[in-house]
This record gives sequence, structure tokens and C-alpha cells, in this order.
Amino acid sequence: MSFDDRLNLILARSEELEALLASGVSGEEFSAYSREYAQLEPIVRVVQELRQAQEEEKQAQALLTDPEMKALAEAELQRLAEAIPALQQDVRLAMLPKDEADERSAILEVRPAAGGDEAGLFARELFDAYRRYAEQNGWRFEILELGENELGGLKEGIASITGRNVFARLKYESGVHRVQRVPATESQGRIHTSTVTVAVLPEAEEVDVHVDETDLRIDVYRASGAGGQHVNKTESAVRITHIPSGIVVAMQEEKSQHKNKAKAMKILRARLYEQQRAQAHATRAADRKSQVGTGDRSERIRTYNFPQGRVTDHRIGLTLHKIEKIMQGDMDDFVDALTQEEQAALLAAQAN
Repeated sequence: MSFDDRLNLILARSEELEALLASGVSGEEFSAYSREYAQLEPIVRVVQELRQAQEEEKQAQALLTDPEMKALAEAELQRLAEAIPALQQDVRLAMLPKDEADERSAILEVRPAAGGDEAGLFARELFDAYRRYAEQNGWRFEILELGENELGGLKEGIASITGRNVFARLKYESGVHRVQRVPATESQGRIHTSTVTVAVLPEAEEVDVHVDETDLRIDVYRASGAGGQHVNKTESAVRITHIPSGIVVAMQEEKSQHKNKAKAMKILRARLYEQQRAQAHATRAADRKSQVGTGDRSERIRTYNFPQGRVTDHRIGLTLHKIEKIMQGDMDDFVDALTQEEQAALLAAQAN
């Protein structure tokens, strides 16, 4: 089937769905048709732009024989010679298979791995960088769990980032992040290498993941760490174990046991949902462990070299010499490049 034939089928299906929706269908049929129509709408829009440009090209070519219009037609054809290939590429990108989780909000988990106190300090800085990036995009950043060490570094940071296309923009951050710098705790000025693991999971609703209460073991205990008079006075901390999968989520950020349980269930659903997605896609990681790696120094997706002021993403070989801006949340260059790389890979796979 030619490229134009595929476009014709898309336009025809869109018109068919529009007629079906106007015919008065209801219930599950209406929901299914509405969903499909909404998915086709952005593709149809860019296809129509392409068809309009192609029609304008035909009209301009017809005017080439008119001496009075020839110069205008040639200028129009020159413009369209650039516009049409760009629109064709836009159509191909719009037709790429979509990850249905891309539009979702996300759960961010950041933990120190190798490197002791320095790993904890960098984990905190990276967690704050994601918070700034979320703020710059107008997303809501809600801390679900924040465990700190004595130096102010992070033991564990978990946040819910709410907004449109959060997962699409942040999913490439999952993996091991390596930092090379002289730690604040280093008295002799030696450069140390430490690692931090990051996991980004699409948020899941109750309808996405069925959690049977009989599959859960819920333990409550007294919170520990900073917290003033509240600490160790009431059993507000909650630990939920999902017995079939072995996933354990502990939460003590809130003073309310009820709120801690709700947050823990939110994280549990996200982890179970990602596990389902991994099983459904053979090319994805088999479970969360492969997503974040072991944290060993030899594993990394990105290296932050402070002495040289550079950050390198090893998956695409991109190095940016603006480490301070990146740590302030200026991450779009990496996100855009990784998105384009994935799109290119999908286009190449379609061509084959």
C-alpha cells in the first residue's frame, strides 16, 4: 500500500467515525468511537495541511504558462518545495505508534547508589533539578516521600508529577546517572565518581490496575527520622507488600496513617502498571530493576562532570557544556534529542 493510499484510508475512517458519532450511538460504542476519532484527529489535521499544499502546488504549476503569473508561480513553487517535504515528515511522525502512557502524569523515584554520602548529596540536587523542570513546564510536583541523611543528602525521594505529557517528557530519565566532582566531604580535592538511580513510572488509576486487597500485607509502625514530637509517638507509617509480585512500598511522609496508605497505594499501582507494560512489550525491561540498573559505576545513561562543566548522555552521544543550567532544570535539549532519536528509530523500523 502506498503512502497516499494509507492517508486516504485515514481520512475515510475519520469521516466514517464522524458520521457514526453524529448518528446517535451511545454507551460503550460512543466511547470507543470517540476515543478512535480523537486519536485520528491530529493525524487528519496535518494530512489536510499536506493535501492543501499539494493542491496549491498543482495550481502554481498550471500558472507557469501564464507570462504575467510565471514569476509569482515560481516563487510559490519554491516555497512549497520546502513546505511539502516538511509536512510529509510531520504526517509520518503523527502516524507513528503512540505509547498510550505518554500523556499521563508520572511518579519520579530518585535514590543514591554507589558513592556513599556524595551519592546522597547529588541525588538531592538531581531531585531538585526535576522539581525545577516540572515548575518550568507548569506541572504540579508533589513530594510523596523524602528521606534525608545527616548531611542533607537524599536517602530516597519520590514525587508525583501531574500534568499533560509528563511521562512522554520524563521517561528517558530512567536509568543510572553518574556524577564526577570533588565532593564537599573531600578534604584533599580528589574527584570522586558516584551514581544515582532514577525511575520514572506512568501514573496508574484504579481502573488501570486491579489490586486485590487479599494480595496485600499492610504493616503500620512508628515513623523515624525528622519530625519533631510526632516521631515515634503514633503508628502513622505504612508499609504495603504486594504478595504476588513482591513489591514493597513504605511511606511515612504524612502524619496521617490514612494519607500514607493512599500515597503508598498510588506508588504501588504505578509499579504494577509498569510491570504490566513491561510484560506486554517484549522490548521493554522485564521489571523495574532493569529500568534503573544496579547503580554500579560502570552503568550509566548520563554523566555529570562538574570540573569540566559538561553533561553527556551516553545513549545518543550528546554532550552539553552547561551543567549549571541543567541542574537548574534546563533539560529540554536532552529531552528533545532523545525524543527525536526514538522517532527516527520508529521511522526506520516502519521503512523496513
